[in-house]
Amino acid sequence: MSRTADVLVVGGGLIGLVTAWRAAQRGLGTAVVDPAPGGGAARVAAGMLAAVSELHPGEETLLALNTASAQAYPAFVAELSAVTGADLGYRRCGTLAVALDADDRAQLRELHAVQTAAGLSSEWLSGRECRRLEPMLAPGVRGGLRVDDDHQIDPRRLAAALVTACAAAGVVFHRQRAGRLRTDGERATGVVLADGTALAAGRVVLAAGSLSGRLAGVPQEVLPPVRPVKGQVLRLTVPPAHAPFLSRTVRAVVRGGQVYLVPRENGELVLGATSEELGWDTSVTAGGVYELLRDAHELVPGITELPLVETLAGLRPGSPDNAPLLGPTALDGLLLATGHYRNGVLLAPITGDVLAHALVHGELPPAARPFSPLRFARLPQEQPV
Repeated sequence: MSRTADVLVVGGGLIGLVTAWRAAQRGLGTAVVDPAPGGGAARVAAGMLAAVSELHPGEETLLALNTASAQAYPAFVAELSAVTGADLGYRRCGTLAVALDADDRAQLRELHAVQTAAGLSSEWLSGRECRRLEPMLAPGVRGGLRVDDDHQIDPRRLAAALVTACAAAGVVFHRQRAGRLRTDGERATGVVLADGTALAAGRVVLAAGSLSGRLAGVPQEVLPPVRPVKGQVLRLTVPPAHAPFLSRTVRAVVRGGQVYLVPRENGELVLGATSEELGWDTSVTAGGVYELLRDAHELVPGITELPLVETLAGLRPGSPDNAPLLGPTALDGLLLATGHYRNGVLLAPITGDVLAHALVHGELPPAARPFSPLRFARLPQEQPV
């Protein structure tokens, strides 16, 4: 049996949900295909909105998209909270990135120079000033960057609120796995569910995270080049006797690896994250847990006194340039919203707006055009001379 929608979103994670919500708000009949909407990478993500402190050299184009989405967050949270009545755990607490040795200090100094050149606001602090802000830091901290414009949100609450908002906006949920894309000639026309049910749609948005490149029926030339990047995350709780533990997100490079601690107002402390190119493996390993706790202990020694309440591993959707793929593909009727890598939570507001614009107007807004999937279009093979 075939059911018809204007827009069919494959994937019910943060990106798929925000796309569906915005599409429905614009009057498009919208459906989401996902066996467990609100799950996926959002259950693992720490929720750092770190456009400034996660800047990497060479990512200036992505920076513009990141900062635009960060600036949209307060209004986005206010709107979503008004619709759902939910507290999303949004905190304007800032971030402190610190160095534990001379090499880390030099690296942070270079990052500060890049941030300054990009017109971003960050303040260099001495080790003593860092410890004055966060007394739990190790005595050996050599310096750091205070970034007041990097905030945080609870991705689990955000995902749950988006499910509620979608339902209120009339989005239909098909709680099954998408088996394959349906096409008619040179156009995408819907999907077939795992149980064989055929769903027809005017347009299909593929927003299945790291699984986006595995949907059967998608022509090879438009298949999104996304790969899974494993991340292991720990959740601890701060007993009242230890509160306040940290007042803001704290991050550092330890032995060349990134470690961060994100304190929630409810006493939860998120510790992450590993970055592992291990295919589809989502097991939590003793080595991953050990490395995170070891590095976090060097940064904040008191962390070993806190109860460990959860260990998780998830898969980030990485693209060849670690930037998202947004908008129409070379296959008429098929759009992408995937490849967000480590910025999925940060980019949720602007992704919803960009995809809704593309669905209504048939093209990307100017700010999103550098992230068109067409930048990865396969070139025709050279003909022999």
